[in-house]
Amino acid sequence: MKNYIFSALVCLGAVLPGSLLNAQPDDPSGQTLIRIETTMGVMIVRLRDETKEHRDNMIKLIGEGYFNGQLFHRVIKDFMIQGGDPESANAAKGQRLGSGGPGYTLPAELHSHLIHKKGALAAARQGDQVNPEKRSSGSQFYIVQGRVFSPEELEMLVRRNMHAPFTPEEATVYTTIGGTPHLDGAYTVFGEVVEGMEVIDSLASVETDPFDRPLEDLVYSISLVK
Repeated sequence: MKNYIFSALVCLGAVLPGSLLNAQPDDPSGQTLIRIETTMGVMIVRLRDETKEHRDNMIKLIGEGYFNGQLFHRVIKDFMIQGGDPESANAAKGQRLGSGGPGYTLPAELHSHLIHKKGALAAARQGDQVNPEKRSSGSQFYIVQGRVFSPEELEMLVRRNMHAPFTPEEATVYTTIGGTPHLDGAYTVFGEVVEGMEVIDSLASVETDPFDRPLEDLVYSISLVK
């Protein structure tokens, strides 16, 4: 059974607690925008043109109504919220989720300037052991909540070979807005929340079961804005 998770990387976030700040939205003009309507509010997400295959695939699936009525099936506070499993729509309480998809994967589209800051939209995937090319799930995605890191913690990630040396811009993002820097370069970031950053915090704060599924369903649908 395939399962698109980040189990090995969750531990670091649990070890290094921190606070969170809201990001300031970038100018979304001229970009593809999507609307994620959830039971806790609405997020507007800008899809990145640099990740054309992920962008176009998301637009295609939205046009098919693929994401309508799905659940955020995996939520980890101070880390991320995950969705995109078609089996989550109308799933029974307690049902294990996370292995569904459209039947295909996408090639990795890794860009060093697209980082895992708070609000980043990225593609879930199987682990390196079975997926050395880092191919993305055809539909499962996650939105980063993360946390704020201290400069010393960023230095520790570099010393542990968990991140390349941070640029000044990256260091500023991770010490003010926050995110999950240890995922940089490992998963394709293909968008970012430009409105509704507070919704991420609301979704990430819910109670979950031992498998990180929310006890109360977090239903969402995605539509194309432009």
